[in-house]
Amino acid sequence: MRFIHAADLHLDSPMAGLRSRHGARAEDVSCATRTAFRRMIDVAIREKVDLVLIAGDVFDRDWTDYSTGLFFTKGLSDLGKAGIRVALVRGNHDAEGRISRNLAWPANVHEFGSRAASTRLLEDLGVAIHGQSFPDRAVAENLAAAYPRPRAGLFNIGLLHTSCDGRYGHDPYAPCGLEDLVGKGYDYWALGHVHRRLVLAEDPWVVFPGNLQGRHVNEQGEKGFTMVTVEAGRVREVTHCPADDLRWVDLRIDVSRAATLDEALPCIAEAYAAAVAGDRAIAARVRFVGASAAHGALIAERERLEAECDSLAAQAPGTFSIEKILIETRPAGHPDVAGLARVDLAPLLRALSEDVHEAADLRLGLEEALRRLPPHLREEVGLTHIGDERFASLLADAQALLAYRLAGGDRRH
Repeated sequence: MRFIHAADLHLDSPMAGLRSRHGARAEDVSCATRTAFRRMIDVAIREKVDLVLIAGDVFDRDWTDYSTGLFFTKGLSDLGKAGIRVALVRGNHDAEGRISRNLAWPANVHEFGSRAASTRLLEDLGVAIHGQSFPDRAVAENLAAAYPRPRAGLFNIGLLHTSCDGRYGHDPYAPCGLEDLVGKGYDYWALGHVHRRLVLAEDPWVVFPGNLQGRHVNEQGEKGFTMVTVEAGRVREVTHCPADDLRWVDLRIDVSRAATLDEALPCIAEAYAAAVAGDRAIAARVRFVGASAAHGALIAERERLEAECDSLAAQAPGTFSIEKILIETRPAGHPDVAGLARVDLAPLLRALSEDVHEAADLRLGLEEALRRLPPHLREEVGLTHIGDERFASLLADAQALLAYRLAGGDRRH
């Protein structure tokens, strides 16, 4: 007997950051969650699995129309035509209280209710599945504690959406301890909610498969589902299967050997080529790093830098999109203080860097000016919160920019 364990499909979740940067071009990758789901369906049919388990968060949010539900039921129906059964629970994103539209599931699908944990028997497969859906987004109680006792003589599976001991970046919904799960006496726990693949135990197997498709830059790397092979009532093999259509990367580009923006371009092209992952589309947060003589040019010519980054992305193999560009370089050596002194800026910059009161006045003025900006604009330029480190970085950038301009850089201004 073989089954697929998937979770956190988040169908039609927007690819965070790509739409705001690229507008209509983001349509090229907006269907990534659907493509990942379709890949899983195709594998299930090709490999003739017996069962597909989905541990919550099929949907990212309430449907704007019925197209999301119709797409999902088409996949379920295709599984049914291949003789593959499906069992699923709802999680915090698609809890019964959050999804206002509904479609009847095909006959091969069993959705566990939210009032209490229950058991679904598939005696021809020798399987008992135990599960419970979320009634609402925030479930604070330990659902696993009330899961039924295992059925003797059958392979027992627990299907649960949970934070299980808590995981950074995930709300503590349906919290439980690993000992709660292991102590139930089941043979396999099919968990959902945590978007990174984790194997918490192997006797019995307790698995988070991760999400099918990363949705933002904090969900990097290969994403997919888990294939489980059972023989004589025991787990023989547990395998991760990639399904993602778009892969997120945090791309650090060292431009320390570049003295100008033009000299930085080959570094960008090389980094793009190295980031390409087979036939997967790439979505990158681009960070320029290193002590570089080009530091001032990158800041002063940011508009051109972003356009060059987009142009090189269009030339990269496959589909390469940029979510955000961050300039985290620092000056190589010291700025031209003599040049700055010619216009009496050196004393001012020293005062801002060294005088606590001068710096505080400037910081207050900066905060007052930024408060007039819409929150989304502050977030885009990385000025939502100006801590001590960020303020020092802004001063250093301003000093590098002034030095660059006074030295004759970017003569168009």
